[in-house]
Amino acid sequence: MSTTFDNVYDLTTEQLELLDDAEEMMVRNDLGAAEKLLLSMLESDEQCIPVLSNLGHLYGRYLSEFETAIEFYDRVLSLEPDNAWARDARRRYLRYV
Repeated sequence: MSTTFDNVYDLTTEQLELLDDAEEMMVRNDLGAAEKLLLSMLESDEQCIPVLSNLGHLYGRYLSEFETAIEFYDRVLSLEPDNAWARDARRRYLRYV
C-alpha cells in the first residue's frame, strides 16, 4: 500500500489497512465491529494516536458517548499536546457533559 501522505506516526501497512477498515465500518454504520477492531488495535499499541483519535470520533460522533470520547481525546493530548484536531474535538464534546 503506497501512501499519498506523510506517515508521521510510522504506522505499518497492516495498521493503515485496519484503520481504513474501521473507518469504512463507521461509514457503513457497523459500529460494533469498528469499536471491536479499534480496541483490538489499541491492545497492540496503547499509545497509537490515530487509533485513539478514531475511538474518540466513534464514541463522540456515532455513539454519543461524550465522556468516553473526551477520555480518548485526553489520552491523545497527553501524548501530543499540540494536536489541534483532538483539542477541538474534545472541546466540542465537553459541551455535552
